[in-house]
Amino acid sequence: MNTQIGNLNLGDWLKGLVMAVITAVLTLVYQLLTSSQAIDYKQIGIVALTAALAYILKQLGSDEQGNILGVGSKK
Repeated sequence: MNTQIGNLNLGDWLKGLVMAVITAVLTLVYQLLTSSQAIDYKQIGIVALTAALAYILKQLGSDEQGNILGVGSKK
């Protein structure tokens, strides 16, 4: 269930965490496949945090129907 613009619920935070974990795993796989050097865990953490924050900001600016900034919503 979506929340009003400017509000977040527990589900939003949990989905942000899931986004961070999935992004970290995909970044790790990418680094393993493309680099022969050591894994850069700092870079993986930065990419994961950025993905989670992007998701949280998107949710923060979405209305109950999932429209960003309420654009396209029919009230």
